[in-house]
Amino acid sequence: MFEITRLSARTCSMLGQRGAIFGQAVLNAAKDDDKFILLTADLATLSGMDRYCRIYPNQFVNVGIAEQNMVGIAAGMAAEGYHPVVTTYATFVTMRSCEQIRHYLGYMNQKVIVVGSGAGLSQGFAGNTHYTIEDISMMRAIPNLQILSPSDAASAVKLFESALISTSPVYIRLTGNLNCPIIYKEDTSFEIGKSKYLTDGKDATIFACGTMVSTALDAAKILDGKGVEISVVDMYSIKPIDRQAILKSKNSHLIVSVEEHSKIGGLGAAIAEVVSEETGFPRLIRLGIEDTFDLAGDYEGLLVQNRLTAPLIAEDIISELNKG
Repeated sequence: MFEITRLSARTCSMLGQRGAIFGQAVLNAAKDDDKFILLTADLATLSGMDRYCRIYPNQFVNVGIAEQNMVGIAAGMAAEGYHPVVTTYATFVTMRSCEQIRHYLGYMNQKVIVVGSGAGLSQGFAGNTHYTIEDISMMRAIPNLQILSPSDAASAVKLFESALISTSPVYIRLTGNLNCPIIYKEDTSFEIGKSKYLTDGKDATIFACGTMVSTALDAAKILDGKGVEISVVDMYSIKPIDRQAILKSKNSHLIVSVEEHSKIGGLGAAIAEVVSEETGFPRLIRLGIEDTFDLAGDYEGLLVQNRLTAPLIAEDIISELNKG
């Protein structure tokens, strides 16, 4: 089992979420399990799998640019007792393969781990064909499928290990790039269906997922300097969602969701579904990608376009709190 230390957190951070899983975690998985199989749609080198391929060539399959076939092959392997993990860019594995994930993993409930890398806007100048802003809403509607969104590279490894022992199919959404911001410097457990309160404050509660957790913590620091106390929650489990963590926010003056995903159907929508079934909750504002296609640009510029930087998030929260 992987242990988070300051050294391992720093190493994982340099590799990014994708590199930490496919450069390290899969090696341990294959070593401990001869039924473990890693499949990719022509993304081995870009995902940092070269060492894995050399050491475990018989536990690796490159299907080429054929994402739908990859999911079908993996489902067949799972039905025969293997433990497959499939991966490519998030936009392709979820959108091109949505029907296969729905039928083979959701409906047939075959235990396959689907890892989508480069989710959100991190593909930068590759443009809207490579941005992944709808995957949570699509995957969340598929019965039996669990959805995880790690906040940093070390937690990505821990959540990958949690997915390995889950009895359900899992979609892991990887965000950010190399030198991923570090959230966790000490070992801690990550249970599917739970979350982690990282700070406590009475004025507002920010629920964030993926690398937006780091941004939310930075926004909380800005707000703290203005006398506004913020709770920040790492909602790494999108489905099942941690209802108790959401209910705990009832005493806040404002609830905020922050995600590198469309405002439609994502984390904010999942929180709204919980809140709508309760009474006496504060207002919820959802910060994310607007219902539009962005102009292509560098990653930081795209975040600014969607007001997903710490200063802009802090500005929006102050504005909402001032409404009373």
